[in-house]
Amino acid sequence: MTRTANAARFFDSFAKAFDTIYDSKRNFVMRSLDRYLRSDMFIRYALTFEVFGDLKGKTVLDIGCGSGPYVIEALSRGAAMVTALDPAPNMLDLVRSRLDKTPFSERCSVVQGAFPETNVPVHDFVIIMGVMDYVEDVGAFLAAVKPVTRTAVAISFPSTHWFRMPLRRIRYRLRRCPLYFYEEADIRRLGSAAGFTEVEVRKIPGAGMDYHVCLKP
Repeated sequence: MTRTANAARFFDSFAKAFDTIYDSKRNFVMRSLDRYLRSDMFIRYALTFEVFGDLKGKTVLDIGCGSGPYVIEALSRGAAMVTALDPAPNMLDLVRSRLDKTPFSERCSVVQGAFPETNVPVHDFVIIMGVMDYVEDVGAFLAAVKPVTRTAVAISFPSTHWFRMPLRRIRYRLRRCPLYFYEEADIRRLGSAAGFTEVEVRKIPGAGMDYHVCLKP
């Protein structure tokens, strides 16, 4: 089984538990811990829609959409069409469940598959959150993202950290899930090498200290 397939299998098994983070379905103690230990997830969510701006009438591709929080938000902001792409079928079931509670289902295409193996059309905006942690060939991945991007990509990268990084590696190695980390210089080099003319990098403060990156063709 490939490294990508291992990551997909892990998140497929983790789907329902992961979904509770975004929907505040956990108890008070767990919600408090999430806000502290997973603050990056909430900050990068806000930053993504900040850098995109007005989505009315635009198309959005969410690569590694997970349970669909970004999908629903893009649709609620007026996106004309959103493509939700993920290799984990249980995650996509959660996306469909979210859509069923909204009037947006006709404006969303839910696709099971991994990127870049799965062909997708060009979109105005592309979201890639919490994915680069598990991508082995980042150069090829980003090179494949550029041709399907018309305006901008919002993408997160995990940062190196003397304490958090070794702990995450041990946890994910036990789950046979690949894990990769980056410095800002790596991100800028990779983005430029993939052909993006603008690479805007923000370091997120807090426990995770991920990078939120905006790439423009």
